[in-house]
Amino acid sequence: MSSVNKEIDRPLGQPAMPLKPARTRVLPARTTVFAALAGVALVAASGFVATRDRGFRDPAKVVVATPVAVPEPAPQPVAAAAPAEPKVVGSIARSEPSAGPSIIKVNPDDGGAASKGVVVIRDPSAVGQDLRVAHLPDKALIEDSADGRLPARAADGRRPFDVYARPWSGARGARVAIVIGGLGLSQTGTQDAIAKLPPEVTLAFSPQGNSLDRWMQAARRKGHELVLQVPMEPFDYPNVDPGRNTLTVDASPGDNAVRLHKSLARITNYTGVMNYMGARFTADGGAMETLMAELGERGLLYLDDGTSARTAAPELAVKNRVPFAAADATIDGARDRGSILKKLDELERIARAKGFALGTGSAFDVTVGAVAAWVAEARKRGIEIVPVSAVAADPERG
Repeated sequence: MSSVNKEIDRPLGQPAMPLKPARTRVLPARTTVFAALAGVALVAASGFVATRDRGFRDPAKVVVATPVAVPEPAPQPVAAAAPAEPKVVGSIARSEPSAGPSIIKVNPDDGGAASKGVVVIRDPSAVGQDLRVAHLPDKALIEDSADGRLPARAADGRRPFDVYARPWSGARGARVAIVIGGLGLSQTGTQDAIAKLPPEVTLAFSPQGNSLDRWMQAARRKGHELVLQVPMEPFDYPNVDPGRNTLTVDASPGDNAVRLHKSLARITNYTGVMNYMGARFTADGGAMETLMAELGERGLLYLDDGTSARTAAPELAVKNRVPFAAADATIDGARDRGSILKKLDELERIARAKGFALGTGSAFDVTVGAVAAWVAEARKRGIEIVPVSAVAADPERG
């Protein structure tokens, strides 16, 4: 910077400027400390990178297992209980009762290809049929005869009344049972009744009908409980004729037994029988004693349609240990929808008063339509629709 003091550079007429001392910048002490620390950190990082592959710990030791031959211990005898051999009853293979659920494999003899190979898991303490196989007769409850397959008690004491009964809630509220009869007489009427009536409604088949086994299976698949209408002698017989194999007061017990068997063998899978007409027959104690004795032996229910006040059925049912139910009203004495609905409302009042009520009717179009509509509304009012077995008095159960 001495060039400033040269004469040639001096401004004209101006004295020479004194030379200022040069400034020296001194870094603050804090900046110096930070710089030193940064240098130390850089050195430490470099050392870590250089030595990271060597590791600061001892490397993990690799253990190599050398197989050693160990003598196999001699097998110890174990006492194992042999599984129970399943018993075969008819076409249903059953295992011995156990504490847990049982598995039942069904190989039905009939019922179509869709039913073959059905496997049902259920509680062995349950008595009734599973609804998926309810259309198949339990062969333990069948007696083969010259007239066909007759209902009978099983060797273990089970009754058709128990096995073919439809389940219900068991609640103590108001219950109404409805039995619609005459199924099998009209093909169209039978088909409509099975399709339109709720499954809680009990269906009564006439032994005079056609294709009864097919209709029975359709009704059971839908979930209906069934009874069989047995023709019995009215007071104006034979001018008023209930049909083939009518039970009469003047026939011998043997003849009536033959006629009864012919009716009973028409279908299977029903819980009991009900009278078709029969005001004279049901009023005769001797004739009814023979009938009730056989029903009790076979484990069947007797349903009185309630049309005769002179029936001897209630007392004889208790004597012969026959489950018994009697109708409170016939709902379609007048084939008018309004009248039928009034009768059904009457059943509801009876049920609310005494706990249950039972009505009977026939498979007329107007009856089926009225019952289907009324049931849908009655459920909303808290009425439970139950099968006839749910309102029957059973002497064997007390």
